[in-house]
Amino acid sequence: MQKFRSNGKILLTGEYAVLNGAKSLALPTKMGQSMEVSEAQKNRISWTSYDENDNIWFQSDFEFENGDFTHIISLEDQKDLEKQEIAKRLRQILKVAFSKNSEAFSDKGYIIKTKLGFNRKWGLGTSSTLINNLAQWLKIDPYYLLQNSFGGSGYDIAAAGSNLPITFQLTDNGPVNFTADFNPTFKEELFFVYLNRKQNSREAIAHYRNQPMEDIQGLTDKISGITEQIIKSESLEEFKIFLKAHETLISKVINIPRIQTELFSDYPGMIKSLGGWGGDFILATGMEEEKEYFRKKGYHSIFDYQDLIK
Repeated sequence: MQKFRSNGKILLTGEYAVLNGAKSLALPTKMGQSMEVSEAQKNRISWTSYDENDNIWFQSDFEFENGDFTHIISLEDQKDLEKQEIAKRLRQILKVAFSKNSEAFSDKGYIIKTKLGFNRKWGLGTSSTLINNLAQWLKIDPYYLLQNSFGGSGYDIAAAGSNLPITFQLTDNGPVNFTADFNPTFKEELFFVYLNRKQNSREAIAHYRNQPMEDIQGLTDKISGITEQIIKSESLEEFKIFLKAHETLISKVINIPRIQTELFSDYPGMIKSLGGWGGDFILATGMEEEKEYFRKKGYHSIFDYQDLIK
């Protein structure tokens, strides 16, 4: 049996703009996804995915021959549209993987088990951790696998394989990431809140790409500069100033109100959206009193910075 593991991710700066080359700050999370691979019946993959509570959330079998993967659909599967969509996406990933390493599938079969360490609705990287685990197993380029399946910038792939904060940037020579010296002295005053509504990142990205190109080009340089300033911030007040500048820029380009303006206008600290605006997590500044503010509003998935981030 072979075992693999990848980290989840938080994109602290550069949401949307990372797609156009903005330098962004990504934080790997302590929660991730593991994968176990065992050899089994030839030309067949038996796949089982477990959630954070050890409950099966996806299970299916695939037969394969010459790079063609067939989903074995039961009568029960035919009624489950979500499961069919997951199986379709998984077939696509496996076909791309086969194209880069056909030898791994030659006269072989596998039992594959994946296990999430977080709720898959949280947007911490169910797909990116899977892609990175598969790439580790098959010894193929995870960015290639990502671009030919889910798409995206690839920052989540970089975070999946890092145990430290990183800066990530798309360049003419491909994705580049470096370890970032980001370990804020005020991290005890930072926490994350899940907004109880999963955001479809593909829809959010499509909305961003519909914005005028001149707006996006100007945004890229400004966000890169703010990322550098956020990494260098020596105080919480300085950090909050750059967070607000970041929020204001993104809000203007995508024409969506800041989440603090829309939902939490009376919040005494600073709030920053993360990922697809309007869903997934937010970053908030404050202590226990500020956490209680969110609990009273019905938000109970709250994580201290040091509990969530590696």
